Amino acid sequence: MRTATITRKTEETEITVEVNLDGTGSYDNVTKVGFFDHMLDQLARHSLIDMRIRAKGDLYIDDHHTVEDVGITLGQAITQALGNKRGITRYGSCHLAMDDAQIRTALDLAGRPYLIFNTEFSSDKIGTFDTELVREFFQALSVHAGMTLHIDQLHGFNSHHIAEAMFKSVARALRVAVELDPRKMDAIPSTKGTL
Repeated sequence: MRTATITRKTEETEITVEVNLDGTGSYDNVTKVGFFDHMLDQLARHSLIDMRIRAKGDLYIDDHHTVEDVGITLGQAITQALGNKRGITRYGSCHLAMDDAQIRTALDLAGRPYLIFNTEFSSDKIGTFDTELVREFFQALSVHAGMTLHIDQLHGFNSHHIAEAMFKSVARALRVAVELDPRKMDAIPSTKGTL
C-alpha cells in the first residue's frame, strides 16, 4: 500500500495528514475553514486518493497559515507515499469545465517543483475565504510534492466555480500521474533512472 502519515507542528499550526494513493477517494477533512474543507474533499474525491486531514491553526489571525501548512503537509505525505516513484505514470493533465469556469491543468511528479498559476478571481473572497489563498495552497503543494504544476483558467466569472474547478482539475490530473503503469511497473519513468 502506498500510504503515508505526516504531522507538522509549528507555533502557528498543528497538521496531521494521512493519504492512501491507492484509495477510492474517501475523505475526512477538518481544518475549520469551511470552504477549504470543501475543496480538500473535492481533491480527495476526484483524485481517488483517500485523505484524512486534521488541522488546528491560528484562525483568530486569519486562514493563511492553516491553508499553506496543509498544502505543505499534504505535499510531504504524497512524496512519502510515492516512495521512489517506480512504476508511476508521472504525468497527468485535465481540461475541466464547471458551469462558467474552464480550467486546464498539467502536472509532472518529477521532483522539480514549479508553479504556473494563470488565474483571475472576480472577487477577493468566497464567503469568508480569501481567494488569494488558493494560490498559496497550490504553491505549497507543488513545492513539497516535488511537482511541476501548471493551472490555467480559460474561462470563468464566478469565483466559487473557478476555485472548485481548479481543485477538481488538479485532482483528476494527479489521479493519472500517481497511477501505476501496468506496462512499466518495475521502471522509474525517466531516462535518468531516478526522479
